[in-house]
Amino acid sequence: MVTLIDNTGIERPRHPEKANRPDTVMLRKPDWIRVRAPGSPVYKETQQIVRENNLVTVCEEAGCPNIGECWSKKHATMMIMGEICTRACAFCNVRTGLPLALDRQEPENVAKAVQKLGLEHVVITSVDRDDLPDGGAHHFADVIYAIREKNPTTTIEILTPDFLRKEGALEVVVKAKPDVFNHNLETVPSKYLKVRPGARYFHSIRLLQRVKELDPTMFTKSGIMVGLGEERNEVLQLMDDLRSADVDFLTIGQYLQPTRKHHPVMKFVTPDEFKSYATVAQTKGFLLVSSSPLTRSSHHAGEDFAKLRAARLAKHA
Repeated sequence: MVTLIDNTGIERPRHPEKANRPDTVMLRKPDWIRVRAPGSPVYKETQQIVRENNLVTVCEEAGCPNIGECWSKKHATMMIMGEICTRACAFCNVRTGLPLALDRQEPENVAKAVQKLGLEHVVITSVDRDDLPDGGAHHFADVIYAIREKNPTTTIEILTPDFLRKEGALEVVVKAKPDVFNHNLETVPSKYLKVRPGARYFHSIRLLQRVKELDPTMFTKSGIMVGLGEERNEVLQLMDDLRSADVDFLTIGQYLQPTRKHHPVMKFVTPDEFKSYATVAQTKGFLLVSSSPLTRSSHHAGEDFAKLRAARLAKHA
């Protein structure tokens, strides 16, 4: 006799790898971290467009504090290749597990959503897909091509995984010619083992450097979080590492702990400290630096892209 058990209605834990970890203390957020709750009519319109096109956004999945502001301007960062990530980073709120098959309609659905939202600049990111032979590179390219076909004047920024051990994947994505190639280092190398254990710091640096080798005209960008226990001198060294890879744009924001099972916030960095980081980064030669407690990779991405182009033109004038 065979007994069948129906597990379809069981809610699986969002972060099974963190379930048995001890709870950590969640520090009270200082006043400069406060944001308004979302709920404007335009926010709800953006939400409806996302739902109608069966899309996933990093705004929701990662619990971004800026979702109210961005969605009220019809700015949403699409997260492709599903909502389940094969990595288990200690800072991230995206669901972990075995992903589902790729949605072959997704490139078309993303392109339609960009058109409905009237986006002049769109940011496309993804979960890590270590389960795929190319890490999802061809799917990334398909999304870029689909957006270009339906929205020829829209500029495209991508925030990619590291394509670790996926030979030829980066070349596929760069060939699709996004306007901005972003890959976040997330933190300083000494924190990788605890914070970003599935990644390799110098592989990420090399990835960004390789983008410039493949297409010197493509803007490159990277971001980190602070408040994870890093030292100031480590952040300054990271800036030098990024400049050695000719990265154009650096973002620095405050790490915010999603749950008690995630890596704790070790420090709330003050606005003045963020300004100091920005000043140092600018002297090191970045074309653009965004450094503030609520800075996120996709926050004000359209406005920042315009500044990035203007900075390059001014540099070569």
